Amino acid sequence: MKIATLCYVRHQGKTLMLFRNKKKNDVHEGKWNGLGGKLEPGESPEECAIREVKEESGLHVESPELRGVLTFPEFTPDHDWYVFVYEFNGFFGTISDCDEGELKWIPDDKVLSLELWEGDRYFLKWFYEGRFFSAKFTYLKGKLVDHFVAFYKQ
Repeated sequence: MKIATLCYVRHQGKTLMLFRNKKKNDVHEGKWNGLGGKLEPGESPEECAIREVKEESGLHVESPELRGVLTFPEFTPDHDWYVFVYEFNGFFGTISDCDEGELKWIPDDKVLSLELWEGDRYFLKWFYEGRFFSAKFTYLKGKLVDHFVAFYKQ
């Protein structure tokens, strides 16, 4: 099991997105994604989210807002992934180069037209609608074959 974060930094109607095109053997190569990564030992999901945004973008963020939880059974060989989805609306600093890909501010209404994982189109729609969700997305050979969602009041 892998536990990770997925973070969306938003500012003035735009979302900071990462085009994954630099990392070798990247399961996400050629796709746009939020920032984030695996929790380190002893780290809370919130601490991970703040650290990963800093490492990948150079931005200092605070006050992560939990927006959802994602489950990906066997997304990578022999590993289920559990992902905490966060939104950040405040930051300071300057964007730096990312060793995993290219960072770009994308207008919110254009994010769903990017080259995304199929399941991302579902949960990002819920994300932008302001819904709190717990969802499971099952992929087989890179194709979405099933999904389930539960919505919760915040």
